[in-house]
Amino acid sequence: MKTKIKKGDDIKVISGKYKGKFGKVSLVLKKNNQVLIEDINIKIKHVKPKQTDDKGYIKKIEKPIHYSNIKLITKST
Repeated sequence: MKTKIKKGDDIKVISGKYKGKFGKVSLVLKKNNQVLIEDINIKIKHVKPKQTDDKGYIKKIEKPIHYSNIKLITKST
């Protein structure tokens, strides 16, 4: 499916948990029809230590959103 959304475009989330938020597209995943937006849809992953000497940590990851849930505001030049 062809999308009009490109990297660097300003968008608005129109549905879901982040409805009404604005952001900038950082990555387009054409295979899954999803986009990655800066500072939106951030999930927390708890990473366990690999060895006994290591410490576990919390990692924040940006997850993609389906392109049907966003609206294009301005195009990048």
